[in-house]
Amino acid sequence: MEIDELTEIVIGCAIEVHRNLGPGLLESAYQECLLYELRMHEIDTEKEISLPI
Repeated sequence: MEIDELTEIVIGCAIEVHRNLGPGLLESAYQECLLYELRMHEIDTEKEISLPI
């Protein structure tokens, strides 16, 4: 998958989540729904991974 295609999917999923849930929820609610949407588009995702500093 090219970066432009991936970018389009990620932004589209984020917009879809916000459109369905609306404003004012906790970040964790948006996070779970975004992960679900990304996985529905067969994008491999992980939640809050640790990164070395």
